Amino acid sequence: MVCGGFTCSRNALCSLNVVYIKVGLVLISVAAWGKGFGIVSSIHIIGGVIAVGVFLLLIAIVGLVGALKHHQVLLFFYMVILFFVFLFQLGVSCSCLAMNREQQEKLLNSSWEMMSSMTREDLEHQLDCCGLLNTSLSQPEFDSDYQHCTAPCKLRSRCHPCGDLMLQHATEALKILGGIGLFFSFTEILGVWLAARYRNQKDPTANPSAFL
Repeated sequence: MVCGGFTCSRNALCSLNVVYIKVGLVLISVAAWGKGFGIVSSIHIIGGVIAVGVFLLLIAIVGLVGALKHHQVLLFFYMVILFFVFLFQLGVSCSCLAMNREQQEKLLNSSWEMMSSMTREDLEHQLDCCGLLNTSLSQPEFDSDYQHCTAPCKLRSRCHPCGDLMLQHATEALKILGGIGLFFSFTEILGVWLAARYRNQKDPTANPSAFL
């Protein structure tokens, strides 16, 4: 059977959706890793990546079931939703790659100001650091935070600013998320085309009098 046949199209679509399931799990895992290492919840891009991962995971399952059963309705909704996931994922991925250190520092500063003292202390203990950023603009606040810091590193007199550690993990996470998301977003167009083609092919094992 040629590659454009029914069986080949079904197998290709199933394989593509298995890849989407893995990509969705990777996006969710990396985003959760980034948040767990200090990328605070106010960075909405991370939440957007998690949302993309969840939607991609769910739509891949729908596409896999639709491909296996050659279900017309599931394949139709799969094509429509996957196209919107492509648009959203493309925007989020570009935002991840475009966010520079200055923008990340602004987000961290605004988030740090909204944190309670208890939340700051928990974060300092978790990352073993004191204060946020030791810069000329935030020097008074950093000195105050350092004075009240109770992280273990203070006993060693070698405390790094929490902001430096958070930005390091943020940059790594955003690059990984942006690169993976951007690369696989274009394969989603392939998924839409493949689903449309497969949906209009006739199942050779089906009833000959059936419409598709």
